[in-house]
Amino acid sequence: MVDVSEKSATRREAEASAFVAMSPRVQEALNGNPKGDPLETARLAGIMAAKKTADLIPLCHPLPLAHVDVQLRQCENGVAISSKVKTTAETGVEMEALVAASVAALTIYDMCKALDKGIEIREVRLERKSGGKSGDYIREK
Repeated sequence: MVDVSEKSATRREAEASAFVAMSPRVQEALNGNPKGDPLETARLAGIMAAKKTADLIPLCHPLPLAHVDVQLRQCENGVAISSKVKTTAETGVEMEALVAASVAALTIYDMCKALDKGIEIREVRLERKSGGKSGDYIREK
């Protein structure tokens, strides 16, 4: 792991997103899914995953997370996912935000794969980050 012991603990935030593309038939079946509510289950899975990021990514520092939020929104051709993570630590939370969005997307796939194996997880990406030595980053639209 990179040595961050000389860095100051500062407020850091990151936002990430993902998109789950699915057919209209799968979208219509989201509310009646026999496994339960895919969107709420995915929201909780994303939050839990952010908290386990250092267990999943070998050289990632374990961080005290102050806030994790995962939002899911049904769109015309799938589900848009956004995650936001905050901490006060010596290193950033980009990976936590990306893991939250990714696992939320994977959870939707898992809960809907019986209807269609062709569901696609697309566009997992960092949208914004603030704090730390490298400063702010905002993805250009």
